Amino acid sequence: MNEKTIKRLIKLVEESRVDQLEVSSWGRKVKITRRLPAESNGHSDQQAITIAAAAAPPVTAPMPQPTPSVESPASDADKDYIEIKSPMVGTFYAAPAPDTPPYVTLGDSITVGQVICIVEAMKLMNEIESEVTGRLVKVMAENAQPVEFGQVLFLIDPKG
Repeated sequence: MNEKTIKRLIKLVEESRVDQLEVSSWGRKVKITRRLPAESNGHSDQQAITIAAAAAPPVTAPMPQPTPSVESPASDADKDYIEIKSPMVGTFYAAPAPDTPPYVTLGDSITVGQVICIVEAMKLMNEIESEVTGRLVKVMAENAQPVEFGQVLFLIDPKG
């Protein structure tokens, strides 16, 4: 969580009647608590804000590494391929539903604007469209696994 977001959360607590706010985001947790300072009469218009930040509990199972979905082209040949990268952090899905075929398979011709996968972020299913035309030569992400912003999802041969 960045400083700007934390400042907005503090302002939200200050301007509301909320006594406590806890937010978890991408492995980080912030807890903001409003408390009254100790005074002799116990009444005060002033408030104190306490912030506690902690890392979320670590994931116990190691994340599996993606397995190649096609024979790996030589690394020298990879430079001729166009990378389609994830535009966000989320979960990669190759198909619209578990019981349906994937949007694209190896060897498919891909066109600009064609939906090629879904990246789920914060319970929203985001259809990812190709920005290039070519032939799908490699799927770099594993179905139903987390992906990072900028992570390569597909390699496209523009000559194919």
